[in-house]
Amino acid sequence: MKELEGKVSVITGGALGIGLGVALGFAQAGAKVVIADLNVNAGRDAETEVKKLGPAACFVQADVSKKADCQRVVTEAVSAFGRVDILVNNVGIQPKESYTNVEDMTEETWDRILAVNLKSAFLMSKFAIPEMRKIGGGVIINTASVQGLQSQPLVPAYAASKGGILSLTRQMALDYASDNIRVLAVCPGSVDTPLVRAQAAMEKGNIDDTVQRWGELHPLGRIGTPADIAHVIVFLATDKASFMTGEHVNVDGGFMAQGAWVNAAGATAATEARR
Repeated sequence: MKELEGKVSVITGGALGIGLGVALGFAQAGAKVVIADLNVNAGRDAETEVKKLGPAACFVQADVSKKADCQRVVTEAVSAFGRVDILVNNVGIQPKESYTNVEDMTEETWDRILAVNLKSAFLMSKFAIPEMRKIGGGVIINTASVQGLQSQPLVPAYAASKGGILSLTRQMALDYASDNIRVLAVCPGSVDTPLVRAQAAMEKGNIDDTVQRWGELHPLGRIGTPADIAHVIVFLATDKASFMTGEHVNVDGGFMAQGAWVNAAGATAATEARR
């Protein structure tokens, strides 16, 4: 029997990148999958991919920064599959205009990033938790970031949203432990997704070369894949992680382990020396 057989999972931002990797990972583990995403074409394609693996799946178009859309996602999940066992609050944005300091960032950009990256986790949890309580428990897994733990220049809204995710994870874990609802977070390093490649395109030069150079900053010498993150999220959703809540897990190729001891140049040199 597959570890998540009979479970129903909901994934925000589930059409691309890490979200799609998680959707496929859950399907492989036997779970039914609800993909919530604003991108209709990508969402329908993701639904088709998941269904090829066997379990049932459905796509719900939604802007999960909005209360009504979040409620509708949960309602449609219950209507389609009868329950919600697992919620992955994965959606996240980091638009080009957000790379600036606090003085120069517009209020509109700040509000949009916090609404999508952080408020959506609050709203989705708000509507999913009562459904989990009905069935005796569940799991909420939030996608944070290494940027919630350490900082880089010129990303104040993104950093604030990911730090907020980590604090919210700890807080909800305390509030809902008695309901047998576990709340956890993952902190990815650089992962090869459309979002990361869009960031790489902002730099001069070849995108693949930039992605490779970013990978060399990680002790393992590469950036991650959506499957790398999905494997950990699937584990956290299973009973094998039943004694884990209120915690975050770094899935970052060792990036956080080096901390401030190794700067970018040193990390690159160390990687080159190892080859």
